Amino acid sequence: MTDLVAVAHGTADPRGIRVVHELVREMARQRPDLPISLGFVDLLTPALPSLVRRVTRDASDAVVVPLLLSSGYHVYVDVAAEARRYPGQVHAAGALGPDPVLVEILADRLGDLSRVDTIVLAAAGSSDPRALADCETTANLLSARVDRPVRVAYVSGAGDRLPDVLSRTPGRLAIATYLLAPGFFHNLIHRHAHPHPVTAPLAPDPRLSTLALHRYESARTISRLSALPSCA
Repeated sequence: MTDLVAVAHGTADPRGIRVVHELVREMARQRPDLPISLGFVDLLTPALPSLVRRVTRDASDAVVVPLLLSSGYHVYVDVAAEARRYPGQVHAAGALGPDPVLVEILADRLGDLSRVDTIVLAAAGSSDPRALADCETTANLLSARVDRPVRVAYVSGAGDRLPDVLSRTPGRLAIATYLLAPGFFHNLIHRHAHPHPVTAPLAPDPRLSTLALHRYESARTISRLSALPSCA
């Protein structure tokens, strides 16, 4: 059985740590047959490189699944580096988003929108334009789902900052938190968004765990197909 190595952002907030661990525990509940471990790309241990090194000592192959909502630096550099370090043994899965599953969770978090004109999708932000594009895609999907305009705003990195988006967006607003877990960024969103309502982060939600497992299976299938001999 191919091991699953989940990797998440680290956080100093104990609430965020608990939520990420609960997400991985739910993955284990859904797939009790699957060896699953959890590493981090910053702040917390085990760090991803040391965890992958330990896993590859015992496992014939592994898939690294980013518990990240968009594909930015950590996906294209940190996760990709592990796949390059162990060619044919370690495979990189895609980020969780964009995906309709995340849009459904966002819509559920927002609830009744009868008194809301516009949604502001508040994300952590990134210096990688590909991650910003992923957030824009999510906003477009959410807009179609809830039949409301959705503007993207960030609390770090490049892109439009949350206070600026709020100041120039008229009407009745609701803030859709596009974060996996509580922590520093969610506190910032609350601070900037007052008095507008702010939704909870996406995790824990069993659908996130199912989505992460789907990313694992997709990467596993691709790795198997790439290993097949060419017919040419």
